[in-house]
Amino acid sequence: MATNFFCLMLVLFQSVFALNQQKPNIIFMLMDDMGWGDLGIFGHPAKETPNLDKMSAEGMLFTDFYSANPLCSPSRAAMLTGRLPIRNGFYTSTYHGHNGYTPQNIVGGISDSEVLLPELLKQAGYYTKLIGKWHLGHQEQYLPLKHGFDEWFGAPNCHFGPYDDVSTPNIPVYDNEDMIGRYYEDFVIDRNKDLSNYTHFLIEKAKEFISRMHQADSPFFLYWAPDSTHDPVYSSEKFRGKSQRGAYGDAVMELDYGVGSILNLLKELNLDQNTLVFFSSDNGAAMLSSSCVDGSNGPFLCGKQTTFEGGVREPTIAWGPGFVKPGQISHQLGSLMDWFATAADLAGVSPPTDRLYDGISLRSVLYNGEPFNRPIFHYRGNTLFAVRFGLYKAHYWTWTNSWEEYKTHGYEFCRGENVPNITTHDQMNYTAQPVMFHLGRDPGEKCPMKFNSEYEAAMKLIKNEVMKHEQNLIPGDAVLDMCDNGIMNWAPKGCDKLNKCLEGPPSEPFKCVWNH
Repeated sequence: MATNFFCLMLVLFQSVFALNQQKPNIIFMLMDDMGWGDLGIFGHPAKETPNLDKMSAEGMLFTDFYSANPLCSPSRAAMLTGRLPIRNGFYTSTYHGHNGYTPQNIVGGISDSEVLLPELLKQAGYYTKLIGKWHLGHQEQYLPLKHGFDEWFGAPNCHFGPYDDVSTPNIPVYDNEDMIGRYYEDFVIDRNKDLSNYTHFLIEKAKEFISRMHQADSPFFLYWAPDSTHDPVYSSEKFRGKSQRGAYGDAVMELDYGVGSILNLLKELNLDQNTLVFFSSDNGAAMLSSSCVDGSNGPFLCGKQTTFEGGVREPTIAWGPGFVKPGQISHQLGSLMDWFATAADLAGVSPPTDRLYDGISLRSVLYNGEPFNRPIFHYRGNTLFAVRFGLYKAHYWTWTNSWEEYKTHGYEFCRGENVPNITTHDQMNYTAQPVMFHLGRDPGEKCPMKFNSEYEAAMKLIKNEVMKHEQNLIPGDAVLDMCDNGIMNWAPKGCDKLNKCLEGPPSEPFKCVWNH
């Protein structure tokens, strides 16, 4: 009898050990231009995000979580490399303090010298897929399958258009290495009705991948990156006209439905105990005009493109019953780059040691709620604009956008908000005596602190962090400097099979123009 009992306990121990040895599945859900204030859990009065609100109740809600840049491409590059754009090259060196991204005439893209998260995870036996927007370069050498993803369904650029396919080609949609059509043609977006089935495709693709990985009993990494809340916004017919908030709200409701659908599938397949899901946005909600048709940044100043809180503080949730106790609210200062470090930590893989990383593993925060002190550096282009440390945020430079952009297009970036000598259309240099806000007392950055003893004490700490940061900073080669209309999406791989290859102009590189 004792022998049988011992054998039974040994089997149980081995089973538990084997379970603990399983590599956790990892899902990144990254929204596009979704603001901190768009979620009901953060106080939006429409309360139209029940699944995301439930996700936060079942997991950990981060109140002080940041993007790595106030614009899409640099932010995404930083998330997948764990390194600030100034290190990985996703910035422009031709304009001081201007943002750049990857329109379809950009020459550059993610460097081969950068090691992306899916490349690391593949070393640990993960199968990887990107579903949705890439935005790290559209030429073949920069595409996802060249940088660690086993599969991809999505587009390399934003869904701007429709274009005439003569002066500008419509953006291709890829299934793995070949294009399978173009936006506005094979993947219709009706801009008059703000209507498209594309988000529905992305939801179903995610569920199919998860189910297939479950059948294969393979650890997986899924990067789910829908873009329907980026202008021009869209949703499917099922959600059209359902929101109090107009077309943007319809898009948010469909994304919320998609999140709920994916999490429910994880539960149905009993994958939830061994899957960690992160939800966030690449940057703050856009505030381009006074029409109020886009997202909400809650109480925070300004929006996308700026290093004010509205441009960089993101709605962020961590979910996974095996990793996160339910109902937690964390004030830990976090960054999208921390997802890189956390995923690598949980997967048991080590990034290369020949470079510096800016992301920090959140494992102790997720498991035990143990916070740690760290600075958050906010760059705009090639320039350090602001630093947050504790509850203090120091601005070394401030501005919204150029006079040219404002006068020509009416773009504001700080709709309806004016902080004298801060929200200006001229770059304001405060490096000699940075403007500081206490984000506990003044989360909206409306009231600059006085230059008193509290300011001096906080500034001493921040200056020390900046000094350490700059001593170890080696900027990467800027990849957002050069553009060329001849390398746009004229003839992506696979276009010949569809009879959709287009003839473009000859290559003629020129310096990109960044007005913002």
